[in-house]
Amino acid sequence: MPLNTHPDLGAVGADPFFERGACAFGVARTILGARFHFACTHPALLEPVEAAYGGLAQDEGSPDLPVFHVEIRLVPRDDAPAMDEPPPVVTRSGAGLLCGVMDASNYVIVDPAHRRALVAVSSDMLAWPYHVRYELVEFAVFLLAARGMHLLPLHAACVGHDGRGMLLLGASGAGKSTLALHSLLDGLAFVAEDAIFVDPLRMAARGVGNFLHVRDDALRFIDDAPLRRWIASAPVIRRRSGVEKFEADLRVGHGRVATAPLPLAGAVFVSADPASSSREMVSRLSSDETLARLVVDQPYAAAQPGWDRFARQLAHAGAYVLRRGSHPRDGVRALRDLLAAHGVASAASA
Repeated sequence: MPLNTHPDLGAVGADPFFERGACAFGVARTILGARFHFACTHPALLEPVEAAYGGLAQDEGSPDLPVFHVEIRLVPRDDAPAMDEPPPVVTRSGAGLLCGVMDASNYVIVDPAHRRALVAVSSDMLAWPYHVRYELVEFAVFLLAARGMHLLPLHAACVGHDGRGMLLLGASGAGKSTLALHSLLDGLAFVAEDAIFVDPLRMAARGVGNFLHVRDDALRFIDDAPLRRWIASAPVIRRRSGVEKFEADLRVGHGRVATAPLPLAGAVFVSADPASSSREMVSRLSSDETLARLVVDQPYAAAQPGWDRFARQLAHAGAYVLRRGSHPRDGVRALRDLLAAHGVASAASA
C-alpha cells in the first residue's frame, strides 16, 4: 500500500490538524501486566508494535487488567531531510503531558491521567524501524505503564530462580547484559536486561522479555555453537552512545522468560573490576552504601514517587557488589548462591 506523503493542499486547509485520518488498523497486546490497545492510520505502523510485543510469553494474569490506548499516526512530510541517523529524542512536559520530540514530524505525547498516548511517525522514518520502535513506540508504552500503574522504571536487568528475582544494576559496559545472557543459558528465569519496572509496594519486578542485547566480544564465552550462531545471526542495533550490539529475539524459544512479576530478593551492582579470587567476587553493601549507590545508579527513578520505600526495602533485603570472574558462569554461580541464600532466609523467617 503506497504511503500518501503529498496530501492535497485543499484538504490540508480544511483539516490542518489531520483529525480526519481514520485509525483503521489496530491490535491489542498484554504488556507489563496491562492491556494496550494500539490504533494506527496505516498498516505499516503495526510493524514496530509487533516487533516489540508480538508473541510475548504471558501468564494468565488478572481478568481485570489496566487498559491503555496508544494512537499511532503516519504524518506526511515533504522534502524529508537526508539523515545519517534520526535526531535524538528531546523530552518536554507541561499541562499534565509528557512529550518526546525527535522533530516536527516525529514525536510522542503521553497523557498519563487519561492513559493515552499519541505517536506521530513520518513516512521517511519508516526506513528506521529500530528508532521508531525503541524511541517512539516503546517510549510511549513504558511511560504509560510506569505512570499509570505507579511502577518505578529502572535501567537494569533482572533474573530469578524459584520465584525470586535479583536486580542487576551497574554502569553501561559493566557486564549486565552478558551476565543476564549466561543466567538465561544456565536456566535462570529471565525478566529483561534493559528496562525493569518495580512495584514499590509489592517489591515485584516486571519487564518485557523480548530481546537480549549482546556485544560481539561476549560471543567468545558461549561454548554452544548453535546458540552462538543464533546470536551472531541476529540484527545489529546501534545505540546512541555508538555501541553496537546483536539484538537476539528471545521469542524463538531460547531460555526461559519469566511470565509473572518476580518478588525481589535483592540486588547486585555488577562491576567490571576483576575479582582476585572466587571468594572475593561478592561483597555485601551496608544499608547506607546501598542507598547512596542506588541514587547514583538510577537518577531518574530516584525522583519518582515510591522511590524511598523501594530503596529502603531493597537495602533491607540486601545489595551486593559482584566483581568479574574469569568466565561469566562464575557470576551466574554467585547469583544462584545469593538467590538460594535468600530463599533459605525467607523459609526460616516464615
